[in-house]
Amino acid sequence: MEGAMATDISVMGLFQDEQKTASVIEALSDQPWQIDRVHSPFPSHKIFDALKLKKSPVGWITLAGGILGFFTGFSLAIYTALEWKLIVWGKPIVAWIPFVIVGFEFTILFSVFANVLGLIVLGNLPDYKDLEKYDPRCSTDHFGIVTTCTEGEQDQVIEFFQNQGGEARVFE
Repeated sequence: MEGAMATDISVMGLFQDEQKTASVIEALSDQPWQIDRVHSPFPSHKIFDALKLKKSPVGWITLAGGILGFFTGFSLAIYTALEWKLIVWGKPIVAWIPFVIVGFEFTILFSVFANVLGLIVLGNLPDYKDLEKYDPRCSTDHFGIVTTCTEGEQDQVIEFFQNQGGEARVFE
């Protein structure tokens, strides 16, 4: 078949050791195949470091939400105090110290909302497209590395994972 496009195949390498998985990820950086996903039964700093991912901006989004919440809380407290002038024993209408409590509460509220929205947007959630490329053993005692290759390279990827001491599984 001349002129036919090569289709991409996903191959998963399954490993039982966290350190072995991290070393395979580092070895894959020298190969032409792309890592799509890495599945782990628990959060792993070794695997995260091996993937060399850049730091997420969710923390900055949370900080921005907190700052916005602080000023929103202060503004709301000042607005309500000026709108409904509750004069008590000659105290000033805009009392800064009690407004810190409202500002603090709004800081927490807006930080949480910004954090959740940042996680949803930047994490591309929900992501249902790769559910078929998952092995249930990755929820218990295995680590999975899903790579993408062309149809002609499939045997090379399988051989690579097996030479590294893992088990290979092909998803079409």
